[in-house]
Amino acid sequence: MLRALTPEELSRAEQRLLHPARGSRIEAAGRYGIDLTLLVEQLKLSPAERGRKLEAAATALAGVRGVAMPW
Repeated sequence: MLRALTPEELSRAEQRLLHPARGSRIEAAGRYGIDLTLLVEQLKLSPAERGRKLEAAATALAGVRGVAMPW
């Protein structure tokens, strides 16, 4: 079963993402352009909250699909 991170787990993850070790894959992801702060923000949410946000984004995308006018 999925669960929210404990405060200790969240703190450890936040430190690793915001201050990645030199030469790590996390550092490489940041250099590539991945916004690591967005990952931290998502980890602060419970799995249910992340699911609701994902569902809301999918619903919004479905609402605009096909609306764009071809040039």
